[in-house]
Amino acid sequence: MIAALLAASLIGASMTADPVTVAQSQFDHVHSYRATIRSTARSGEHTEIRYAYLKPGFVRMDFVSPHHGAVLAYDPDDGKVRLRPFGVHMPPALTLSPDNPMVRDRSGHRVDRSDVGQLLRNVHALQQGGATVSEGEETVGGRTTLRVSVTGAPAQAVDGVHRYRLWLDTEDGFPRKVVSFADDDGEPLETVTLDDIELDVAFPERFFAP
Repeated sequence: MIAALLAASLIGASMTADPVTVAQSQFDHVHSYRATIRSTARSGEHTEIRYAYLKPGFVRMDFVSPHHGAVLAYDPDDGKVRLRPFGVHMPPALTLSPDNPMVRDRSGHRVDRSDVGQLLRNVHALQQGGATVSEGEETVGGRTTLRVSVTGAPAQAVDGVHRYRLWLDTEDGFPRKVVSFADDDGEPLETVTLDDIELDVAFPERFFAP
């Protein structure tokens, strides 16, 4: 029953409210999540990560490719990133700032700004003076989603992104796919899919301190 109500609210958002705001409201009630994230950059670089997040900002990334076996974790309490390049049980264990080039990808993404909440805030910032268009339903990874396009005002960009296309799950509002663009030329900066999503996960003790 609850899932049906959430689905109705998100689908109805295409006509009555902002679907990004609806998705943000639903995410505000999520305590934690994990997912398999696959991304393809404009350069052709492919990345696959097992991603875990716990509010208020704990992050753990287990790399599948590249750097198979590497583990990266962010602790918002001390603002530091812990990197184990050869796996959880193998030295060394490095403690770094989140802006260190060793823990930023070629696009400049930071681990402390990598969660879905930050994505939705970036999208919302683009909406200010921009345009939001609901483009109908589409199935992604076996899930029904609402496809939404958000374009910033002329010359407006947030973290280098001028336009987003998002596929928001009609049951829980969670992004299933995200495509970002630097401008209106149609060539994506990055395409990201989120699979194997689990919400409100009870992680083991010290999971975010490998």
